Amino acid sequence: MTRKAMLTFGGAALALGLLAGGEASAQTYRLMTGPQGGVWVPLGGAFKDMWEKAIPGVTIQSLPGAGIANVRGVEEGKAEIGFGNSISTVDAINGAEPFKTPHKNVCNLATLYPQFFQPVVYADSGIKSIKDLKGKSITTQPRGNTAEQITRDLLKVNGLTYNDMKVSFLSYTDGVSQMQDGHAQAIFVGTTIPSGAVMDVASSKTINIIDLASNLADMKKINPGYTLETIKPGTYPKQDKAVQVIGYATHLIASCKLPENHVYSIMKSIGSNIPGMVAVVKAIDGLTVKAMAEDIGVPFHPGAKKFYTEAGLTM
Repeated sequence: MTRKAMLTFGGAALALGLLAGGEASAQTYRLMTGPQGGVWVPLGGAFKDMWEKAIPGVTIQSLPGAGIANVRGVEEGKAEIGFGNSISTVDAINGAEPFKTPHKNVCNLATLYPQFFQPVVYADSGIKSIKDLKGKSITTQPRGNTAEQITRDLLKVNGLTYNDMKVSFLSYTDGVSQMQDGHAQAIFVGTTIPSGAVMDVASSKTINIIDLASNLADMKKINPGYTLETIKPGTYPKQDKAVQVIGYATHLIASCKLPENHVYSIMKSIGSNIPGMVAVVKAIDGLTVKAMAEDIGVPFHPGAKKFYTEAGLTM
């Protein structure tokens, strides 16, 4: 074999070896985050920095997304990693509405923090319950967002549909503007507390958050993953009473096809950088590796299993 042929062969073999091993090859992983104004976007930026340091040669590309859209994106190969909401991801795994078929390429990485579905109205609106929204104008998230699915479920258990009111499907930022301009009488927000969007709504007038405790039993008939979470007094301006709302969990999902060693590195970086994550999203405060490994009904990626097993947890 000539020297030129040997060099050509060696270069090709090296390229194939790098691609097979993945660790040293240039690789881009797409991370689907969330809508404008939500906490998934800045948290996604923090993950990008962490993971690119943890896996040499890997670049993280952040993309806009939403709870339902992200699960579909990972399943269909449009993204490798994404934020998810527990209730929506379980629906995807089971092939329940709004998903058409069981999703087989979606694996769990880590539970991160609780989310709160917050129906917000102005205190002087006279709206006390979900049923009072009949004939009113409301704003919720665009379709493909978990909060929009929860909106429909909540209306359903109260004998209502979108046909009973005027509905705008908007980002948090645009929804807040609708409230402040008087074009909407209620905004539905699914995120952490205190929510920046809710704080913005409360900046101009006193707000009320509709208590949803009486709706939980019927909501759980639709999706057993629904829980009840409490928004403590003082979370928002002039909020002097605790309010109970529908809850669920934010978690990270990934393609089950991602290399195990890369996912293991991702998990190690998350486990060792919780304080940095708290600086971005306060709701993560108190997160432990054990809490990250909570079984929410979504199979764990082998790389995540390896990380949790090494941490002493039984998987």
